[in-house]
Amino acid sequence: MTKIIGLTGGIGSGKTMVANYMKSLGIPVYIADEEAKKIMDTHEVVKLVQNAFGNTVINNNKINREQLAKLVFNNPKQLQKLNAIIHPIVKQNFDNWVKNQVNVPFVVKEAAILFESGGDKYCDSIITVTAPLEIRLERVIQRDKTNQKSVLDRMKNQWPDEKKIENSDYVIHNITMDDTKNQVDNILKILKNQ
Repeated sequence: MTKIIGLTGGIGSGKTMVANYMKSLGIPVYIADEEAKKIMDTHEVVKLVQNAFGNTVINNNKINREQLAKLVFNNPKQLQKLNAIIHPIVKQNFDNWVKNQVNVPFVVKEAAILFESGGDKYCDSIITVTAPLEIRLERVIQRDKTNQKSVLDRMKNQWPDEKKIENSDYVIHNITMDDTKNQVDNILKILKNQ
């Protein structure tokens, strides 16, 4: 049975960089956010979202992500409603993906909200990527061409690092690229020998 390693971290922690490094080493990595974006473009999901949130979030038979984000980001009930549509479909997509990964000791599921979505329950081990708040803010402001308030608002929808670390098997402190790669290499050695 293929083991599932969860990879998570708050916005700007560098979990995608860690995931891409793992991919470069030949490890199968499933990026949940990327897959969720593809799934949100499917006819089935567009209809479910339209039924749940109305026509204001639909534009040319596609989900208007900006409009939907405005509705859900500062409204926990609406966010919960959206997650109830998306998460089960992403889980099914992930399960199908895992079945296609053969002759590998483990796969990695990278998900920003692994704990918040309950995805941690399906993982054999969990790695959390962290970085100091100032570094995380700087990374996201540069990457998304946004402002500090917007990033802090998005962070409020995620578990704090302390809570993630408490529930994780491994922690990567992502400050410099070389040091982070060394930490990843050490964790992968342990995982391969289990």
